[in-house]
Amino acid sequence: MKKDIHPNYRDVVFWDLSSDFKFITRSTIETSENITWEDGKSYPVYKVEVSSQSHPFYTGKNVLVDTAGRVDKFRKRYGAQKEA
Repeated sequence: MKKDIHPNYRDVVFWDLSSDFKFITRSTIETSENITWEDGKSYPVYKVEVSSQSHPFYTGKNVLVDTAGRVDKFRKRYGAQKEA
């Protein structure tokens, strides 16, 4: 491999702030903060808003959209168009 053309690929801790869930994976993302992991080593940390621990699709709290109700509501509001 050529030197100095590849990003720094290393272990990074991703921290879901909404559920306080942390996981470690490899990434090239640049961060300025570090955190001490359970193994006693210091890793760069990247804070995220949503992960699989807090996303409604993965937690089972997903809200289904009632599309049939929307169509009925539209027809009720605007009525059927009369032919000219």
